[in-house]
Amino acid sequence: MTDTFEKAAVRDITVSAMSLLFSSGCLVCCALPALLVWVGAGAAMVGLVSAVPQLVVLSEHKAIVFGIAGAMLAVVAVLRYLNRNAPCPADPALAKACQRLRTFGTATFYGSVGIYAVGFFFAFLAAGLLA
Repeated sequence: MTDTFEKAAVRDITVSAMSLLFSSGCLVCCALPALLVWVGAGAAMVGLVSAVPQLVVLSEHKAIVFGIAGAMLAVVAVLRYLNRNAPCPADPALAKACQRLRTFGTATFYGSVGIYAVGFFFAFLAAGLLA
């Protein structure tokens, strides 16, 4: 593999994985507790909070958590936009790997956006709809 392709591949995978991690964090910290309470699983919520007490702290600062995750998704979106027409290597094997990497990155990005949207709905909008 070429050195430039390897660096680009590592950067793309790292940024996509970080966006997925931050979006999943939003889902776990803020949406999961709201969903459990919404479906009437308060006892499960108590068990979850007693097992992972840091959820309370994260839930208290959900605006910051969602802000960081949204900023990360925005960075990924800008990087994906800037690299949308980047050429793949001429070598057929590397070109195939490049295309697979782009497909994986696209799927990861849109999955992250979906997770973020679900988390945002349950953390900020669902309580207002149910009240």
